[in-house]
Amino acid sequence: MAQQSYHFHPMTAADLPLMRDWLARPHVAEWWHDANEFEFVSGDLAHHDMAQFIVTMEERPLGYLQCYNMSEWHAGFGPQPPGTRGIDQFIAEPDMVGRGHGSAFIRQFIDGLLKCGTPRVVIDPSPANPRAIRAYEKAGFRKDRLVDTPDGRALLMVRNA
Repeated sequence: MAQQSYHFHPMTAADLPLMRDWLARPHVAEWWHDANEFEFVSGDLAHHDMAQFIVTMEERPLGYLQCYNMSEWHAGFGPQPPGTRGIDQFIAEPDMVGRGHGSAFIRQFIDGLLKCGTPRVVIDPSPANPRAIRAYEKAGFRKDRLVDTPDGRALLMVRNA
């Protein structure tokens, strides 16, 4: 895949119909399967610890990325350096899955965070999601350990500055 440039547009209330559609797509719902996921996403629009973005390439919306500060919800991740951020993301458009876009836009976003002084970024995919784990490894993350989260068992992966 040729190097692409991705843009991260801060999500607004105007994006909520698109998010509702994306969260209902089978390839997204397989991993973002909480019945209240839309309420969590929409309710976090103004949350001070959460930044949400619509990921675009050449003006085409293709996915979602959230970046958050560590909180009590993430206690299962264990001690992290002050300023550590976590991310979650998905590719919404089925024709964009499996083409290298996930690892590429994650790498671009994380490179920006690290350049701005973030000491570490963590992500916690399901251990049963090898496609996501491979994408995160290609984006520079390394496997750390299994952790317990409110959503169940996860593989903590880290990328340090």
